[in-house]
Amino acid sequence: MTKIAFMFPGQGSFAAGMGKDIAEAVPAAMAVYDEASDASGMDLKHLCFSSPVEALVDTEVQQPALVATSLAMDAALRARGIAPDYVVGHSVGEFAALGSAGALSVRAAVSVVKERGQAMAAAAKEHPGSMAAILGLADEAVENLCKRITNVWPANYNCPGQLVISGETLSVDEACDEAQREGARLAVRLRVSGAFHSPLVARAADRLRPAIEKVHIGESRTAFMSTVTAKIEDAQHYRELLIEQLTAPVRFTQSARELINQGVTTFVEVGPGNVLGGLLKRIDRGARTFSVNDLASLDEVAETLG
Repeated sequence: MTKIAFMFPGQGSFAAGMGKDIAEAVPAAMAVYDEASDASGMDLKHLCFSSPVEALVDTEVQQPALVATSLAMDAALRARGIAPDYVVGHSVGEFAALGSAGALSVRAAVSVVKERGQAMAAAAKEHPGSMAAILGLADEAVENLCKRITNVWPANYNCPGQLVISGETLSVDEACDEAQREGARLAVRLRVSGAFHSPLVARAADRLRPAIEKVHIGESRTAFMSTVTAKIEDAQHYRELLIEQLTAPVRFTQSARELINQGVTTFVEVGPGNVLGGLLKRIDRGARTFSVNDLASLDEVAETLG
């Protein structure tokens, strides 16, 4: 029997018009946008369907728009009879994953993510920093760099040979230079406003905690793979994990490998873009991957997996 995992992308996966054709074709998807707009106090339908891409760049706008779009696409998949055995999310994608799993309502997921985006934006202004992707070095080599250089940490384990670092700007620059001296193919500075997934944004975690503690989180109807621990986690741990993930590294590589160990053979990226599908292919070339980001890809997945 085929085991399916839904993967939910993180910040950076967005596009003008995202979700529009699916929402117009699938009433359940449009209902998600309506509920998410009400919960966030933002016109997410207008932002996602009609606004220029520049309107989605800011963290405090992009995060609720992304999670709403991912959950709308999840609703469309379920309306076509496709449901996962496991869910996993990259960074803010974990809120969409828990929404898909039924642990968070659409309203709860989007309202908390709005707070998360605001908290991250404020933390970045209070304590600016940088992030960079190191390509072509083993994870262990990048980890050792971070141990030798103060105030820089591993942030995103994306796939073998691609590890994002985060920290104070001068430290990130030093780590990039050292990585290239050690043979890295590229060291690419990311266009972000802060040192996310590092101790430098601990203030964001403190600010988010009251919102996380207030929201209702239930049991999952689908197994939830945490990219903080790279383990299947249960509901009693969700609150702390959603706070911890702001300062902890995203262990996507380890999480994907564990899902494969659990017998998952088919991965469906649910949300704009196809970043996670590309990473998954670098983790395991044998895995079957799909990306649902428009009506055509929704129809393809429904026909193939339905």
